[in-house]
Amino acid sequence: MTEEERFVDFATVRTLLLEAEKRRKNLTYEQKAALQHAEWAASDARNGYKTDPEVFQALKEELCGVETLSTVPHLAAKLAELMPMFPNDVKAVLASSRMSISDDEINSVLEIVRQHIGFE
Repeated sequence: MTEEERFVDFATVRTLLLEAEKRRKNLTYEQKAALQHAEWAASDARNGYKTDPEVFQALKEELCGVETLSTVPHLAAKLAELMPMFPNDVKAVLASSRMSISDDEINSVLEIVRQHIGFE
């Protein structure tokens, strides 16, 4: 995977944009909007817990071990960022690609997410 194809979480996007702002002294309108969204999405205001780049990476890699997700790393990354807590959340992400997933695999995904965010 090249640098351009690397999947990153909202906290990393926020960090990259803040660094760009320091270097350039200003951001474009689009970059400011992206920064504002990344700040919200990485905070606990979005889903009750903050996004952490290390947790995101470990979660994405483990989710890629689930058979259905092994061939679609972009969906594993999406699930790692969303950190779903309910079966319908997992199904909604996969439905965007018209994929189906067994109930056992959904439970595996939810268990992996709970382990990585500290809910047990």
